[in-house]
Amino acid sequence: MNSNGHHTPTSIVQIRSLSKIYEEGGRQRAVLDAVDLDISKGEFFVVLGKSGSGKSTLLNLISAIDRPDGGSICIDGTEITALNERQQTLFRRDHIGIVFQFFNLIPTLTVLENITLPAELRGISLSKVEKQGRALLERVGLAGRADTFPDKLSGGEQQRIAIARALIQEPALILADEPTGNLDEDTGQQVLKLLLELTREAGKTLVMATHSPEIIPFADRVCRIHEGQLVITTDRQAPVLVGAR
Repeated sequence: MNSNGHHTPTSIVQIRSLSKIYEEGGRQRAVLDAVDLDISKGEFFVVLGKSGSGKSTLLNLISAIDRPDGGSICIDGTEITALNERQQTLFRRDHIGIVFQFFNLIPTLTVLENITLPAELRGISLSKVEKQGRALLERVGLAGRADTFPDKLSGGEQQRIAIARALIQEPALILADEPTGNLDEDTGQQVLKLLLELTREAGKTLVMATHSPEIIPFADRVCRIHEGQLVITTDRQAPVLVGAR
């Protein structure tokens, strides 16, 4: 945000005074406490932290899977926190690609059908989405597996399919929640490299929640969630608190 209060044109995500509170044993805990954050177009932004720190909560709020207790989130000029549930679902389908830790593939659909489903739900013609789906399959190195079912694939192969599915809509924003958390180290590195390559090539913004510090060198910016605040760190500056009150 610039000095006169307007959003910078390169910013795709604008978060203002975002709060999320959970009840724990009869007490309230602010996982996010009046946080402000801007994420730029084309940026690889990493949210680092251990389980329960709030990193998945932040991604769920950005994707409108969850609702905040206060504050606002704008994505590409749309205030998603002001939309109703149906509008949020449609916005998420059309503008956000999500890669989950547990792949979330549909077991009764083939690999190609899993990839093309989001585009089909938008009403794009079957011939067009199949062509896009096969091109993405080739990019993720699984061109020969179009008619295979997910249970015949390794974890790494399933996550490659999940990445292709997230990209088929050509969303401006990709959210990845522990995308390597269910994979062995070598496979995880390959999947991470592929995800980063594909999002960079397409000029997309990638926001990743992870507990893996080895991702840090690849990121444009890294933040940790500490006592409800985001602590932003980069190689070029000391840690700074964002949105601290």
